[in-house]
Amino acid sequence: MRHLKVGLILNPVAGIGGPVALKGSDGPQRQTAAIARGGRYRAQHRCEDFLNHLERAASGISAQIHWHTLAAPMGAQCLTDRSWPVNIVERPLVPPTQGQDTLLGARELANVGVDILVFVGGDGTARLICQGVGQQQPVLGVPAGVKMHSGVFAVSPRAAAQVLIQILQGEWVARVVREVRDFDAHAPQDEAFAVRTYGELSVPEAAGYMQQTKIGGKESEPLAVQDICAEVLEHLPAGKDIVVGPGSTCAAIKQALSMPVTLRGCDVRLADGALIEDATASMLEGLTSPYLIVSFTRAQGFLFGRGNQQLSIKFLRLLSWPDDVLIVSTLTKLDSLAQRPLLIDSGDSDLDDQFAGLVQVCSGYDAYMLYRLSV
Repeated sequence: MRHLKVGLILNPVAGIGGPVALKGSDGPQRQTAAIARGGRYRAQHRCEDFLNHLERAASGISAQIHWHTLAAPMGAQCLTDRSWPVNIVERPLVPPTQGQDTLLGARELANVGVDILVFVGGDGTARLICQGVGQQQPVLGVPAGVKMHSGVFAVSPRAAAQVLIQILQGEWVARVVREVRDFDAHAPQDEAFAVRTYGELSVPEAAGYMQQTKIGGKESEPLAVQDICAEVLEHLPAGKDIVVGPGSTCAAIKQALSMPVTLRGCDVRLADGALIEDATASMLEGLTSPYLIVSFTRAQGFLFGRGNQQLSIKFLRLLSWPDDVLIVSTLTKLDSLAQRPLLIDSGDSDLDDQFAGLVQVCSGYDAYMLYRLSV
């Protein structure tokens, strides 16, 4: 099974101003004042706490992680003495580090292709992460700051470790969008405690069944499929050739899009409105701007390579992964995998490795789960 690529970035000065009553740690002046008052660095301790819980709780599972981090003091010092594989993204760091180091470091880790980016810090760190990677990159905040207003942090380092363990174990973990919030430094004096939103980040959140599709504690698959269709209709990209794969959930989507419905085949709605019924691989390979909606085989978990061979290697290479692919599934169908990962067997090992990792699965209206795709 492919390692889960986890990025780690640590803001070494996060939280230094809290115990000495400076209400934050942002900026060199405040950090210098904190040191003068006897402030102590705590971010590395919080990071070590997170890693220790991860190691103790699931030593075998945590071995599935390949870490990607920055040089000391922004992550490497917490990982290099452990037995996990680590890739250090080298970039010049001159202590004390600045906010720009966090922003650019996060961007470089995202460019490496990490499945999830773990960061250790506070609201100021979250703001920089948000600027660096945006909403597409899943992140997980380990709390180590003073002003913890943002909704992107786990409640503790232990809780952050548990969320990552649930992802590794194949349990249901929702992808949710949470606000990055911080004090407004430009607020008038009489509004010194004003907090504003600086953006949003995608974070994992341990989840059970979604409330809107809950009946007696169990998911109603027909209602869940309706919710998936509503989500697809609301966020369908413009100017794309829409390709919808086989299966009952995809058949409902085809019906909602007024497309031909081939239960065991791929149907297409071109950008100009023309329709292709039961498309062959060569037909799909001729598309100029494809967008794919696809599900997987129930219980087996094959996303590509079983039952949808029309989605050839050549066609899959036309797609910008993962932006041009929407994976759909009810929670009941995900549950049929018994926590095993989704699988890909396209016939091209390089392509399989490129697609493997943490993927987002649409499971309802504005509801997404994070799930592993493996070779």
